Amino acid sequence: MTVTDTCLHPYPEGNSSTRRMALGAAALGFDSIVVPDAQYREYYGVRIIPAILIAEPNPRVVSGLVRTNREERALVLVNAGENGFNRAILNLKGIHILRHIHKTRKNSFDHVSARLAAERGIAVDIDLYPVIHSTGLSRQRVLRRYHDLITLFERYRFPLTMSSNAYSILDLRSVEEICLLSELFNMEEEDVHAALGTVGSLMNTEGPVTVIS
Repeated sequence: MTVTDTCLHPYPEGNSSTRRMALGAAALGFDSIVVPDAQYREYYGVRIIPAILIAEPNPRVVSGLVRTNREERALVLVNAGENGFNRAILNLKGIHILRHIHKTRKNSFDHVSARLAAERGIAVDIDLYPVIHSTGLSRQRVLRRYHDLITLFERYRFPLTMSSNAYSILDLRSVEEICLLSELFNMEEEDVHAALGTVGSLMNTEGPVTVIS
């Protein structure tokens, strides 16, 4: 079973090199990390999994980008939006992860979206960066969104992934710390471990995997 941080941002977007990020991830219990626009390689026993990140509010544009950016062994993540957008994205072929749910309104990911994600095997990412770095009401809103997401997950059991969304090695967190942070929104430890292994199962599916943000 793989243990994967589903999105990191090394230099030049962040301030740590991919090699340094991999070294830090290895020390924290990970054997793979997802890096947008990277090449498939390995450092210190940690696999670098390439991703394509697409942030587009139009499902037709996203569909076109998926078709024209099919990289062999790459992963495709799409940033979530309003309810209609999310349902459309979950019906597209070639999408593997829907992310940034915490930035959307309460009803943007509902029972219909949860059922679609479960049926199509599309993962929903839990980005821990705002849990760690936000404060006050902003942090409480993020925790409420994740609590709502876990409530839907417990009913529909769609795949989940976990990401630090780190821009520096200082943003990385260990598997143990991720389990503790996840208690804040009622996610069970066994589900955290399963989510950390989801990317491995996505990469074992037929056809290329792509990440769109």
